[in-house]
Amino acid sequence: MPAEAYTITLRPGYPDLLDLNWSHSITEWTDQRLVDLPRGISRHEVRFVATGQGIYAIKELPREAANREYGILRELEELDGPAVIALGLVLRPPLDPHSEPSAALITRYVEHSFSYRELLSGPGFGPRRVQLLDAFAGLLAELHLLGCYWGDCSFSNVLYRYDAGAIEATLVDAETSEIHPELSDGQRRQDIEIMIENAGAEMADIAASQGLSVDQADLLIGHDIAARYDALWSELAGVEQVPLDQYFKVTERVKHLNELGFEIRDIEVASHAERGHLHMKVHVADRNYHSNRLRELTGIEAGENQARQILADLSYFASKQPSDARASDKARALLALRWRVEAFEPTLRKLREHIGEGDPIQAYTDLLNHRYLKSAQAQRDLGTQAALEDWIAAGMPGYAIAPEPSQHPA
Repeated sequence: MPAEAYTITLRPGYPDLLDLNWSHSITEWTDQRLVDLPRGISRHEVRFVATGQGIYAIKELPREAANREYGILRELEELDGPAVIALGLVLRPPLDPHSEPSAALITRYVEHSFSYRELLSGPGFGPRRVQLLDAFAGLLAELHLLGCYWGDCSFSNVLYRYDAGAIEATLVDAETSEIHPELSDGQRRQDIEIMIENAGAEMADIAASQGLSVDQADLLIGHDIAARYDALWSELAGVEQVPLDQYFKVTERVKHLNELGFEIRDIEVASHAERGHLHMKVHVADRNYHSNRLRELTGIEAGENQARQILADLSYFASKQPSDARASDKARALLALRWRVEAFEPTLRKLREHIGEGDPIQAYTDLLNHRYLKSAQAQRDLGTQAALEDWIAAGMPGYAIAPEPSQHPA
């Protein structure tokens, strides 16, 4: 393809993207900065570029679709939604706007992520099945809470990464998505029906690629995700009846949702004094409660479950300090700084010597889990340094995978 005129919309702070060969389709690039990374199945051409500032995913698609997806991803970012971050948009006006090379979307790559196919064990997901299904159901529920109709729910449109003892899911393809002030029940159910159909088809394709019959495919996996979604949605969007003399249940409800990882936007209370109760509905925002707290206290970025474990480690560190070190907000802020300098960063440096290109935050939570298990086994506090040495000697184990409570097709 000959060189074409182009325009690029780029967010500040990414000058390393300007000198890429945008006048040609990414299919023609031979740049040494191109890298091969995990990705889902895409209907469009996708390539990855690594520079000194980071790793980026570049997807070519028709102009209208590119403009639309860029806008949706920017909206989701403003809502703190679980989606990739859009960094730029390239348009090539001379080309047919319906052609794939007519536009390119630039997003930040999700580090330490993997596609769903890397979790496959035979025709299904084996011991990781529950984790994957919970992550996918949680992603769908969170998007719906934010007013996002996905439109093409599938395993392929998501990247996954380990988040302490769970899996975190991130939307990477918002081409068919829509943002509304609030979704109707009909819109939510339509998204779920699409997900059930797509998930079953993907599992059938996996079975076929392995030379297995369709009867051996995990065709009910979408229904399992829907059941998990419905249970979670009931927790998040339900109206609770509270007796007038039990206002403490409002606090309990907020605390429970925070423990699930959700931030609270506001609480709606309708009193029915003549009936002796009130109706309470909690409006939930994003699922970043612990990661937000960790960032505010320490500046550390982590997944929601990782942050929960790391905050517990901060409390563990604080418990070993004199009581006056925790006596005020200023003292606690100083304590968080001391924990990062004296405990977290030195341990992270030691971990990096052993994990290579692995995720250091995930390794840190693996170590914390190992420290807890060994301390419980010994009935005494093992300490971080001793736990680190034992963890390395044991082959750096991760979290044990809980068995699935019921049997499913293999």
